[in-house]
Amino acid sequence: MRKLLAALAITIFGLGVAPAQANEARKSVVLINTFTVPVEQIDATIAMWEMARDFLKTRPGYISTKLHRSLSPEAKYLLINVAQWESPEAYKAATVLMRKEANLPKIEGVVPGPGLYEVIRD
Repeated sequence: MRKLLAALAITIFGLGVAPAQANEARKSVVLINTFTVPVEQIDATIAMWEMARDFLKTRPGYISTKLHRSLSPEAKYLLINVAQWESPEAYKAATVLMRKEANLPKIEGVVPGPGLYEVIRD
């Protein structure tokens, strides 16, 4: 009976995944990192992001990342990074190590705004 109700819920609500799979996906966290970037520093900032990505993707708990660029040069955030990590602890451990070992350049005028989020609705 439970399986039938779960299948019915998936059909009605269009969840597309079984409840157990949905619970697993919700255990991970999403990093949303906004970047205030002077237009003249956009290429250097993208290069720095690539260096950080290459370091972080080798760390335990890393799942994925994508860098987004605004279509409007007047946007407050010209770049936004969205990444997925297995847990807040994995993200924190990886970024602490990155600050110590990755030797990322400091870019004048770039202001990151990282925050961890959990998915609460699909």
